[in-house]
Amino acid sequence: MSEELKLKNGKLRVVKGDITDLEIESFVYYAQHDLALGSGYGNAISMRGGPGIQEELKELGPLETTQVVTSGAGELKASKIIHAVGPRFQEEDIEAKLKATVENCLKEAEKQGVKAVAFPAMGCGFYGIPLETSASITLETIKAHLSNGGKLEDVVVVLNDTRDYKPFAAKLATLKSA
Repeated sequence: MSEELKLKNGKLRVVKGDITDLEIESFVYYAQHDLALGSGYGNAISMRGGPGIQEELKELGPLETTQVVTSGAGELKASKIIHAVGPRFQEEDIEAKLKATVENCLKEAEKQGVKAVAFPAMGCGFYGIPLETSASITLETIKAHLSNGGKLEDVVVVLNDTRDYKPFAAKLATLKSA
């Protein structure tokens, strides 16, 4: 499953899949403040990418909410991982913090010189951001960035399953018709 929106300099896509197994230059990991690779995708990054990623992260953290940092991707298909510390459910100003986190990821990707970056469902799951909130803020922020002269050519939001995919695909459809 895949949906796409062509914009000024690039394209925004929503796909179903495993972000850690994607053929892409870089991807975003929704990180903990101490940058410890925990369960879920953090475990996949550790297992598939090797221990060097966590070793590199020890020198780069801790981070505050909305801050991002880039590490290598070890043995993964991507070459870089952008670790983003976003808001957690029931924090104050979730929407503004999530938007700032996504913007910081996009700027970091450009600073790193990559042309393609993948995002997960930002803050969903363990961190409790509702899917609809994440879909709306993530996709609107990416669209605005690409429409306003962003240098990224391909931004992909990668969702695990149909439950995650549906709200993102629906939001992308509204952005296409706007």
